[in-house]
Amino acid sequence: MKKYIWGILYGIVLTAFTGYVLLDTFVITRVYQTVPRGNESTNAARQDDNGAGPRASLSEPAEPQSNNAVYSYTDDEISISVSEVTSNHTTVYVADVRLSSPEYLKTAFANDSYGKNVTAKTSEIAAENHAILAINGDYYGAREKGYVLRNGVLYRDSASRDQEDLVIYGDGFFGVIEETSVSADTLLANGAVQILSFGPTLVNNGQIAVTERDEVGKAKASNPRTAIGIVDARHYVFVVSDGRTEESEGLSLYELAAFMQGLGVRIAYNLDGGGSSTMVFNGEIVNKPTTNGRSIQERSVSDIVYIGY
Repeated sequence: MKKYIWGILYGIVLTAFTGYVLLDTFVITRVYQTVPRGNESTNAARQDDNGAGPRASLSEPAEPQSNNAVYSYTDDEISISVSEVTSNHTTVYVADVRLSSPEYLKTAFANDSYGKNVTAKTSEIAAENHAILAINGDYYGAREKGYVLRNGVLYRDSASRDQEDLVIYGDGFFGVIEETSVSADTLLANGAVQILSFGPTLVNNGQIAVTERDEVGKAKASNPRTAIGIVDARHYVFVVSDGRTEESEGLSLYELAAFMQGLGVRIAYNLDGGGSSTMVFNGEIVNKPTTNGRSIQERSVSDIVYIGY
């Protein structure tokens, strides 16, 4: 009888431990640091000649045209044009972004907090930060390792093996690095203000950097996707595709890379996709985010990349 009791107790302990590990990994929120709103890099100018931040004047959304602008925004500092196109049986939203200064390309954490399982919807984080345009980021909070550098502040410097990161420097240009080949402190000292740790790199030096066999983990070949690319100095593209629905099949990594190359980018990088893929313009969700193809709704994420003041 005793051996059965010990077996039962062992089963209970094992179940409890497994449950705790799952909760700790996916549910329990741990805030490591609260980030003051407006915390930005010191590597770029932040004020105009009068010592006050520039003010935006929002244009009304343009009338949809055949594969042309769906939304647009222009002021003296920022120009954004969002287009809707069809590629590989998939609806893709392309935001063409031109900035007078790289300081308007920013990132933000959910709930202004760096931590584990701290999440909010892309539209909510965008609203809190008065973003003109926003896309989901790299979902850093789902991983224990991988560099986290945001707006010039280094939050995590533990390297992940075989992890390829996108580095955004203070002058607005992009670079691609392997985490084990260079420390986060060195990147920061060399002028990095953002490090996004997801990947892979889609386009490098204008050439497609993935093959038709490449995928993220065990992801399906066709998925909703999010990507960011640089065309030229202070000229960027933010791209989000729908997927997993009858209307939009979704893109493979190679299809996404080929699409980004067609936009003329020098470097393009894959961000968190699937149900996370969301684009927000002036408070409105542009695409149709979906996790299972049965319901159109946002997934809560750790962070966003955005354009704003």
